[in-house]
Amino acid sequence: MTGHPAVGDRSEVGRLLASARAHLGRAAEEVVAPLRVGVDLGTATCVIVVLDASGDPVWVQSTPCAALQDGVVVDFAGAVAAVTRLREEAERALGVSFTRVATAYPPCVGIGESRACRYVCEQAGFTDVLLVDEVTAAGDTLALRDAVVVDVGGGSTGVGVFRDGRLVSVDDRPGGGHHLDLILAGALGMGVHEAEKHKVTHARESLPLLVPGIERIGNSIRALSADATDLPVHLSGGALMLPGADRVLAGYLDRSVISYPHAHLITPLGIARSAA
Repeated sequence: MTGHPAVGDRSEVGRLLASARAHLGRAAEEVVAPLRVGVDLGTATCVIVVLDASGDPVWVQSTPCAALQDGVVVDFAGAVAAVTRLREEAERALGVSFTRVATAYPPCVGIGESRACRYVCEQAGFTDVLLVDEVTAAGDTLALRDAVVVDVGGGSTGVGVFRDGRLVSVDDRPGGGHHLDLILAGALGMGVHEAEKHKVTHARESLPLLVPGIERIGNSIRALSADATDLPVHLSGGALMLPGADRVLAGYLDRSVISYPHAHLITPLGIARSAA
């Protein structure tokens, strides 16, 4: 088998992602209740997504937030402040108040750390908080029957195997977008924040330098889906939105790898969808 990359759309998924991107900082003109709210606590950013009764995005917003590292809350006050800002802005934009929210944690971080994500949301003004793991959330958005779903965040890579529409295994390993930034910073002799920006503005030049880091992520995918080499790999998360990263992974894994436009919104959408 020869690995090859592909850009996913799959109609409804592509529509949802495009709609979420269109409502970034812009409320929908028509909002039909009841609304569902999801908060994605990330390593570099925190994202809120609000869905209407039909499951369509009506508000999306993000804010810089370095309160988490490798799925662990390291700055509780900073995380609370970020989620509070997002909640209040969403409430002003939509003219409603929110008490119920779903949030997510990386697989296998432990019950204590998953509870920390709940406590962040409670301190930010939500009174009813549901928890879901990030890979399950990504799988909910993609609605795949037989596939390997990979959620590459800032600090870790989560891998879930779906068969017959059921999640049969899920795990994660350290290594994600932040580690790619560290590689680029070292190679170019610049700060990590500058490297993150450079990765976006100079994607073509950055890719060759990042191949070892991308292959390290590929090694995690291979190890965590060893019993599912017959299934295609679907990428979620913003860390591997670098053009050509899917091609590097496909070659390294010798498997089909599907990437998506606006992949950084896949998991936040799934988190909100779980807030039923």
